[in-house]
Amino acid sequence: MATAIADGFARPRARLRGLDASTTLEDFALVTFDVDPDRLAAALPPGVLPEVRTLDDGRRRGFVSAVSFRDVDFRFAIAPWLRVSFFQTNYRAYVTGPDGERSVFFFGTTLDSPLAALPRHVWWMPWRRGATRIDAEWDEDGRCVSYHHSCREAWGAASVEIEGTGEPAGRLDGFADAEESALVITHPLDGWFRRPDGRLGRYAVWHERLAPELGTADRARYAVFERLGLVEEDQPPHSVLLQRAIEFDVHLPPTTPL
Repeated sequence: MATAIADGFARPRARLRGLDASTTLEDFALVTFDVDPDRLAAALPPGVLPEVRTLDDGRRRGFVSAVSFRDVDFRFAIAPWLRVSFFQTNYRAYVTGPDGERSVFFFGTTLDSPLAALPRHVWWMPWRRGATRIDAEWDEDGRCVSYHHSCREAWGAASVEIEGTGEPAGRLDGFADAEESALVITHPLDGWFRRPDGRLGRYAVWHERLAPELGTADRARYAVFERLGLVEEDQPPHSVLLQRAIEFDVHLPPTTPL
């Protein structure tokens, strides 16, 4: 197990070229819910299976997460001088992909930028433009004092109030230890999505291992998960993780291996 987890964190950083992109994700929040695995399986395409874990109370559960942040200096390798910044939220499920590898499935993304049209219309990715606001305050020790996230776009409507505890993420419910928790919840580097023609697309990201703090939620409402019947109104999250900033690479364009 220890070797497998170490290998999971060990993917080398690839050289960026062409439409590969790099960005800094600031005010990063990862809000995860444990959900009914049968309902989650019904919301996924054929060949994509939910990752199912047994929680400390004995329930078998799947997991979905909303990941919100501000992209800062997003730039393509082909034009590194052209830089833009915007708010983004990814809605994803933790799965085993058709290739048998642990990954995430993206239900969709909201982007507070006209750039949402590029992945949506050129690459058929489920990205939508959504007016988003994230206000986050961090103290001198890096603790998240307050974090407010809202989106007015109907598909991706969100209303979130969370804060940090100043404590490291540690072991999360349903996982053997802190290492396994970090690998599964914070470090999926491969993602799948369903195109309008029904085919599966795939793309990959790279980032160093995150070092988030554990958070708590006063409110965490996401229309995407509620509309899918996965999360009940005002259901408390399984976990809230927060990090002030992290560097990300995104390997584009996506492929259609299946």
